[in-house]
Amino acid sequence: MASNPQKQLINSVETCVDDMLEGVVATYPHVRKLRGHRVVLREDFEELKSSGKVTVLSGGGSGHEPFCAGYVGANMLTGIIAGSVFTSPPPNDILAAIKAVASPAGTLLVVINYTGDRLNFGIAAERARAEGIKVETITVAEDCALTSTDKTAGRRGLCGSMLVFKIAGTLAEEGRPIEEIARIATEAANSMGTIGIGLTPCNVPGSGASFSLGNDEMELGLGVHGEAGVKRMKMTPAKSVITTMINHMTDQTTASHIKIASGDRVAIVLNNLGATSVLEFNIVIKEAIAFLEDKGVVVERVLTGHLMTSLDMAGVALTIMHLDDTRRRCLEKDTTAFAYPRQIQSKTFVVGSKRIGQPEIEGADSMETTGKDEIIASDIEPGNKVLLIEAIRSACDALIENEGLLNDLDKAAGDNDCGMTLKTGAQGIKALLDSFPQMTPYAMFVAMATSVESSIGGASGALYSLFLSAAAVPLRKSTDFQGWCDALNAATKAISKYGGAEPGDRTMLDPLHAACQTLQPVQGNSTPAESFQKAVQAAEEVTKATTHMKAKAGRASYVNPELLTKPDAGATAVTLWLRAACDVMGKRK
Repeated sequence: MASNPQKQLINSVETCVDDMLEGVVATYPHVRKLRGHRVVLREDFEELKSSGKVTVLSGGGSGHEPFCAGYVGANMLTGIIAGSVFTSPPPNDILAAIKAVASPAGTLLVVINYTGDRLNFGIAAERARAEGIKVETITVAEDCALTSTDKTAGRRGLCGSMLVFKIAGTLAEEGRPIEEIARIATEAANSMGTIGIGLTPCNVPGSGASFSLGNDEMELGLGVHGEAGVKRMKMTPAKSVITTMINHMTDQTTASHIKIASGDRVAIVLNNLGATSVLEFNIVIKEAIAFLEDKGVVVERVLTGHLMTSLDMAGVALTIMHLDDTRRRCLEKDTTAFAYPRQIQSKTFVVGSKRIGQPEIEGADSMETTGKDEIIASDIEPGNKVLLIEAIRSACDALIENEGLLNDLDKAAGDNDCGMTLKTGAQGIKALLDSFPQMTPYAMFVAMATSVESSIGGASGALYSLFLSAAAVPLRKSTDFQGWCDALNAATKAISKYGGAEPGDRTMLDPLHAACQTLQPVQGNSTPAESFQKAVQAAEEVTKATTHMKAKAGRASYVNPELLTKPDAGATAVTLWLRAACDVMGKRK
């Protein structure tokens, strides 16, 4: 049965993550915590940067320890960013980590496939690019639990991510270029599969059990946050459990299977979800190896332990990865990462030195900068700047005035708060308007991105922050008509890339995509104002059409389609602020 949620060895719910990270850096002297952020870095990250090698970052919610701080070290991650328990880390912490380890060779972000992680790492990546930092992202999504081909948030990233950390980190240590590392790491991520089995729920600090299971039940394919799995089953012997797990992973009728055949050479990972006894754990790994060998599969590498836990959940997760020469070599390389099943050595720790209170390192966001590091961005003629500011004001007013309409449209598909949420964000931006005359358009968009990130909660805040961050990048170079076209296009692509939606999915992306497709270079006697007017009209038309679209992304995708009888609230919001801004900018010189 689940343990009593009152019996947890923490000081407080509010400080448990920070206390945990302090414990990590106190115990393992080869890592350091970045001052003011939930970021843990290799002690030698400066040497790595100066050597011209790629740096590698990852992160995610806490509660999965030793993931992901346990994978910081030589031939693994340069650093990690920790979120609150079961919550994606915020963009400001991710950006601080990127700045701290930014290398001329680039920084690779290994993103675990959960919506919050994709969005927040995406925001940070776009902001870093806007500041001239070379950043690439890859996503790990090896979950084999899904059985449907319907569009969802996608396959979850699970404990197999640890293998990708090792491969990417080793290639970076060897001095490989970032494009090659990203390609090989992505191929590795696509060559593996993971599935879990849960016997008990986990107890979240301050919240208690995450779900309930009967004494005689187990759940196949559940997520590491306690998300529902494929099915619940009666308890069976360990051999039968492993048979069920691997048969599901290799079932070619499912959408997310992994193929294995006689003669394949693989590495397997057995991850303890938190509270499985050592006796049970060793029985399960024995059965997994026996099952695969009975199929003629060659099990070359076996990695076991508490690798990506779910607090105190009883259960295991099994990963199978196909090996080639590169993956095999990378997995064998020594590492100082303490959670990887190898002996850990410190380059600098001296016996007798204090572990608590070791000097913290300063991040790039707290270091002094010189003039050569300042952002030089394109500006616009004073009269047009006044119009731009008024356009932003008008766009905000449109959202504020239509709070009721947007709430009403959101009632069937969400939780009736779209208007209220966007009103809060618009009010935050309006509070910045007095400072905009002294800013370039690039700086305005960066400031607005930061504002909505802090004032709007949930996915809406992340999406609009991502939109504004991505739009800022082209505006740094140009603020002519083409520059604004490029800004809208870049922002729309970022929404699709990190949010996971596509045109036709009944989301805010639909009017944005329509506007981008319609916006054409000025020809003949046409003017930029006329071109933008046509783009807004296209956005308005596609927003009306969302009434009849099947929702394939966002919260509406979980709703009975018969209840969706009105235009999408998010798409409507886009057309409201687009129309308001365009009507003002039509006066631009």
